[in-house]
Amino acid sequence: MKNLKLYFPFLVSVLLLSCNKEDNTTTKTETDKDLVTANAVADFSSEMDFNYGLDLSQNYSSYSNRTSETHALASCATVSVNNTTPGQFPKIFTVSFGSGCTLNGITRSGTLTITLSNYLLSTGSVMTIARDNYYINGTKIEGTVTYTNQTTNPSIPQWTRSISNGQITFANGAVFTHSGTRTVRQIEGVSTLILADNVYEILAGTHTVNRPNGSSLTATVLTPLIKKFNCNYISQGTLNLQGTYLNGTLDYGNNTCDNQATYTHANGQVFAITL
Repeated sequence: MKNLKLYFPFLVSVLLLSCNKEDNTTTKTETDKDLVTANAVADFSSEMDFNYGLDLSQNYSSYSNRTSETHALASCATVSVNNTTPGQFPKIFTVSFGSGCTLNGITRSGTLTITLSNYLLSTGSVMTIARDNYYINGTKIEGTVTYTNQTTNPSIPQWTRSISNGQITFANGAVFTHSGTRTVRQIEGVSTLILADNVYEILAGTHTVNRPNGSSLTATVLTPLIKKFNCNYISQGTLNLQGTYLNGTLDYGNNTCDNQATYTHANGQVFAITL
């Protein structure tokens, strides 16, 4: 009985410390799922803006004579180009969404400046996308995205995507900075003249997101991410996530076009992520 009295307080302290540590880990993981969301938003915004670049690059004359396939974009933004002479570069497109317009369930405001050094499908060409006071669904998106064409096989166009000075500011005031490089290639729709059947595959690369309190997250492509031109979201593929508190996998699903993803922590905890 004497021994029990001596050891019982110690055992309670150990158990409380263990429980508090587990609860603290859970809380940090729950809190830092915001890093996962920020990483997903960075991918989402970059790939969606790439769609605009693809759309604009299909025609180098005035935007008013675009085909019916892209009139929806024209109705949601004011688009101008620095020159309309075919084959003359650089082409600088200014896409202004004004104070806000909604297309396919996505509301944007502000301006994109898209610069093409050459035809987008030409090896060595560079497309840069810069944002000015640009918001997607109330989230401010900053930074420059650069796509460099590194195609070796014309039937499989391929680009390196780099993000510099990336910053995401959510409506609640939370701020995240990010940067990284990824390899993207087109795997469907290369031989057609329309964009709707285009499918892109993010093959490899890493992307790092940081938050003001010092925690960070590095996302590495584990299995290729699938992005369809006619879907706003990445619909399939997985990322390996390693961070200050995070250690797990982000799964974009079974190729269904939706804004849902699932994060699974190494300890088995599962969190739903909404883009």
